[in-house]
Amino acid sequence: MCLNFKPISENDIETISYYFKLRSNKTCDSVFLDAYLWKDFYNVKFAIWEDKALLITMVISGETYCALPFCKEEYITDAFNVLLEYFNNTLNKKLKVYLADEEGLNALNLDRNLFDIIDIEDAKDYLYLAENLRNLTGKKLRKKKNHINAFLRENEGNFYYKTLCCQSSDIILEFLNNWRDNKNGEAEDQLDGEIQGITDILENCNALNVIMAGIFVNDKLEAFSIGSYNELEKMAIIHIEKANPNIRGLYPYINQQFIINAFPDAYLVNREDDLGLEGLRKAKLSYDPVGYARKYRVIQL
Repeated sequence: MCLNFKPISENDIETISYYFKLRSNKTCDSVFLDAYLWKDFYNVKFAIWEDKALLITMVISGETYCALPFCKEEYITDAFNVLLEYFNNTLNKKLKVYLADEEGLNALNLDRNLFDIIDIEDAKDYLYLAENLRNLTGKKLRKKKNHINAFLRENEGNFYYKTLCCQSSDIILEFLNNWRDNKNGEAEDQLDGEIQGITDILENCNALNVIMAGIFVNDKLEAFSIGSYNELEKMAIIHIEKANPNIRGLYPYINQQFIINAFPDAYLVNREDDLGLEGLRKAKLSYDPVGYARKYRVIQL
């Protein structure tokens, strides 16, 4: 069997997006833009099997992994076996799935005598009710509302929310470079990979139909966000959210306004994982998640 794996490009958005919509998957990996964002950092490649399934491979720390197949549930076992044969007979390797989603694993029902399945705690995505993030109601979100009120008070008349388009690329990159210069140490490689991915998105913005917005303070971009919408799950996915940390309340304000304005029909919001970083974990927990999209490492024994 010949599988023609090739790098992801902006020209593949329609093909790949079709397969992402064929089965339930609440992880951030369920939309095209996530794969595109990390395509160079993880050397992401894809192949289409018999017009039935999207197969994806990636390279992490020198090891080749794959994702679970993106297809209708009725084809997932056959598609998984195609990947298994590809790893075993073409690559001469044991099959390794980097981050398997829970819905896909449940559909596969793999034999635990043949595969080791490990819950990757640091990789779980945080899920929120969109309505809670829009309204910030309840005791647990009171601090967020207080921070936003402080932002509104301290910057009254001097700020505005704006949907960003491809013509905004230069000001986004200028902001991003300044933001990166003020970061220290944490997940350096990951940050550099993310910034490269954002740069690629902006360079091919028109082809990707990117959902972006920003907050301007004194006519200067001080926060921006990039997201996608998973129609099957009615779920907004926040891939990127950056803000000037020295402006009180700016992070919760861009968070709230992006959901209100860009994703009015969303029921769920996926704010991705915390990378195992304590500060990021604390920040994501502070928005009161209603659950998690858990991910698993699958290793052929």
